[in-house]
Amino acid sequence: MQGKVEICGVNTAKLKVLTNDQINELLRKYRAGDLSAREELISGNLRLVLSVIQRFVNRGEQVDDLFQVGCVGLIKSIDNFDISLNVRLSTYAVPMIIGEIRRYLRDNSPIRVSRSMRDIAYRALQTKEALICENQREPTVEEIAKRMDVKCEDVVFALDAIMDPVSLYEPVYSDAGGDTVCVMDQVRDTKNTDESWLEHIAIKEAVSRLGERERHILSLRFYDGKTQMEVANEIGISQAQVSRLEKGAIERIKKQI
Repeated sequence: MQGKVEICGVNTAKLKVLTNDQINELLRKYRAGDLSAREELISGNLRLVLSVIQRFVNRGEQVDDLFQVGCVGLIKSIDNFDISLNVRLSTYAVPMIIGEIRRYLRDNSPIRVSRSMRDIAYRALQTKEALICENQREPTVEEIAKRMDVKCEDVVFALDAIMDPVSLYEPVYSDAGGDTVCVMDQVRDTKNTDESWLEHIAIKEAVSRLGERERHILSLRFYDGKTQMEVANEIGISQAQVSRLEKGAIERIKKQI
């Protein structure tokens, strides 16, 4: 996070870290009604929020904003955590924090999604959180769809529609030498290859060697999408002549390529 130590007025270098035994003890106290234990749980897990928001710092959002939203997810996880299950708080809190940040990023996204699609997506997210609270694990799409009484594909389409776009320049790996691999470096382009560029140049050169009438016929046929009869009417010759000139021009292009 670019060497920033203070976030939202919190000195991140001085954040305390609780052991798992301390967290469990504080959770028991909080469930017994001790609100000061809740405050200790929040302050003792802020480093967890910091570790989660690092994966979102390249989205163009202020780190302070991401930290505050992440803290909301942390508080929700503390309030809803079931201490009777043999699960670490961090295991439950990380998906909650990520979900809260993603919801914030979706609400601030410039991409517009239809209201009906957004409603299904938000219902799916709420259902997902409810199932996580009940089962202390990530639910499947089928479980979410069944609880919502909608089709699985509707849930998938809705969640895909509100997914955050990823920048081609977003780093996905950086080694010790400082070389960074971005998303763009791992995207294959099957169209703009050297071979396709050479073929395009060759076609352009071959077409330039045709006569003016042949070039005009090919332009009307393959750029404007007109039929041979429409071309014949436009340039004042028969449809048979258009067909013969067109085939001859294509054969000449193939031979030159």
